[in-house]
Amino acid sequence: MSFIEVLKVLVLGIVEGFTEWLPISSTGHLILVDKIVQFKQPEEFVNMFKVVIQLGAILAVLVIYFHRLNPFSSRKKPAQKRATLRLWMKIVVACLPAAVFGLLLDDWIDAVLMDNAYVVSAMLILYGVLFILVENRNAGTAPRAQKVGQISFQLALYIGLFQVLAMIPGTSRSGATILGAMVLGCSRGAAAEFSFFLGIPVMFGASGLKIVKYFLEGNSFTGPQVFYLLFGMAVAFVVSVYSIKFLMGYIKNNDFKFFGYYRIVLGIIVLAYFGVTALVG
Repeated sequence: MSFIEVLKVLVLGIVEGFTEWLPISSTGHLILVDKIVQFKQPEEFVNMFKVVIQLGAILAVLVIYFHRLNPFSSRKKPAQKRATLRLWMKIVVACLPAAVFGLLLDDWIDAVLMDNAYVVSAMLILYGVLFILVENRNAGTAPRAQKVGQISFQLALYIGLFQVLAMIPGTSRSGATILGAMVLGCSRGAAAEFSFFLGIPVMFGASGLKIVKYFLEGNSFTGPQVFYLLFGMAVAFVVSVYSIKFLMGYIKNNDFKFFGYYRIVLGIIVLAYFGVTALVG
């Protein structure tokens, strides 16, 4: 086990935990950071690691929102328990499109798009522009759904269709679902929280699929690789707790334009960096 590799995992875990819940693309950042720090592991392990490390991030949502998402809590009244079950049903409905397209397109995305820096930069810029346009369009208008509980089953399904777009690296799962929810009439807070909740089944499913495919292709874990994966997940969990709380506090008094501008600037930097690297190389 290399100390340098452990430091690289630390960096990747911090990047995952910080960017997973902000609408700036965690997978895109992990791909770009990995090209810089160069995690010295087999390509199959690295590709699986970039997805499975998200389990640490999703555990943060379960911890922070445990009472709210627990339909069996003894502290809840019967009506509250039924509302929680309805919320889970909406989450399942919203995740159906991603489940279908994920199974159909996972291999193609891994082969064609996953490590393509130009795709990542293009998506960073495109969705940065869209965030700014949507915020300008929504300025001064009252959202139809102020709270997550006001999101209907039909609206949940439509938000789920936006989530499919996040399969393209650089898009951001939270970015696509938050943007879609806001376009469809949700408040920033409702859009962000519903995006967090959608991540639970999607990220568990995506991680499980990656692990199964990893072993079916004849791969296995070494001792150090098990440590790298668990350590990365632990770091992502701790950082995610602060990242989620930061975002929910930020959007109480601010819009998403800052993240739009950030995506545009980062996308231009990435495009320039890898463009120059390709020319020099």
